[in-house]
Amino acid sequence: MIIVIIMFVDRVEELKSLQKKLKSDKFELIIVYGRRRIGKTRLILEAIKNIEHVYYLAVEGNNLKYFKEAASNIAPEIRYVQEDWEIYFRFLKDNVIVIDEFPNLIKENRHIVSIFQRIVDNQLKNTKTKIILCGSSISMMSEKVLSYRSPLYGRRTASLKLQPLKFKDIKGFFPNVGIKDLIEIYGFADGIPYYLEKIEMPFWKWLRNELESPDSFLKDEMDFVIKYEFEDVSTYKKILEAIAMGNTTLKEIKDYLGMKHSDITPYLRNLMLTEFIKREVPITENWRSKKGRYFIKDNFTAFWFRYIFPNLSAIEEGIFDVDRIRKDYSLYLGRIFENVVKEVLIIQSKSNILPFKITKIGKWWHKDKEIDLVALNENSGDIMFVEIKWKDNVNAEKILHKLKEKAKYVRWKNNDRKEHFAIFAKSFRKKINEYCFDLKDLERMINKV
Repeated sequence: MIIVIIMFVDRVEELKSLQKKLKSDKFELIIVYGRRRIGKTRLILEAIKNIEHVYYLAVEGNNLKYFKEAASNIAPEIRYVQEDWEIYFRFLKDNVIVIDEFPNLIKENRHIVSIFQRIVDNQLKNTKTKIILCGSSISMMSEKVLSYRSPLYGRRTASLKLQPLKFKDIKGFFPNVGIKDLIEIYGFADGIPYYLEKIEMPFWKWLRNELESPDSFLKDEMDFVIKYEFEDVSTYKKILEAIAMGNTTLKEIKDYLGMKHSDITPYLRNLMLTEFIKREVPITENWRSKKGRYFIKDNFTAFWFRYIFPNLSAIEEGIFDVDRIRKDYSLYLGRIFENVVKEVLIIQSKSNILPFKITKIGKWWHKDKEIDLVALNENSGDIMFVEIKWKDNVNAEKILHKLKEKAKYVRWKNNDRKEHFAIFAKSFRKKINEYCFDLKDLERMINKV
């Protein structure tokens, strides 16, 4: 039970928002969506736990029949009516109705969204009925339910897109674990509650046991997730593997796939739409810049395609050694550590701890030069150059010298800017106090939040 309480530490605002809508004296149509395993159902059930309600998890067929059974718990007379959505909702006026995995209804009946629009307009808009439609297919929820082309456009009264928990919040799952181990966990699970709940400490022992288990969830987890969005998953999986292995430009991805003359941009566009990947440009560039690179958006997907997908045969045969992951993990955690530092800097900016407010933050690169993070204030002209090393005994003076040299190539308010520098590392040989932050410093920063 402790984990269930902790899970809602970072869902406080979302929970308050849902509860407020559920207590209103008018009709509400609330859309809750986000990727699989993110905690949508748990959040909704927490919000309605003290309210009489109908909760229905849509399946691939016979939903009219199964919904009737679920609804009869609060409206027994519904058992005797014709199987028809419009008739059902006449009996359910002024109640709370949750339909989970609404995309399954859409797959079963392509007219269902129009039917629900008619129900809202003709029966429910002047009642106190509360409907929550929940879905894990981001593309289908965005296109069929939320877009301006949807029959339900303009009918929803609230929409909530659930994101992974922040790094600072995963401490709630592991209250006695230090920051180094938390970053290792974050590299595997991101802030996705389903995966965080599965982990036991020590992490590497648990991962070894999980991979050796004949019924390990890791073997087919990403197939399960990807099939929610795409029917033909093979090309998408190859692209995700390419990016997970460090191929981030369009050319590198095509070369990895051996598709030099094929157009993979539609696949990349679909992967961005469904939030498996994201496209980044240097922080000082316009988003249309041709310097764009592609990165996997969540850590679990990146981990799976870097370590599980290429080794599925060995894992299935029971001969894969988790030490193969452990030996490479420090290299993999470099980008994970960058994201942790980015989150901390944003928090510090909002708390007025940094010397300036951040209005933009991201990576910068040009030809052979790259800076891990550059933070800007476009109004004041402040700019911070940040180098991040997932290493021990870092030579701070050497890193700072190189960072200042690279900063000269960043074309942004060059004649009128105030420069700041920072280095983050696991540990340093010798700190330059003004610039250096190790894991202990980072832990203190997070604990102050």
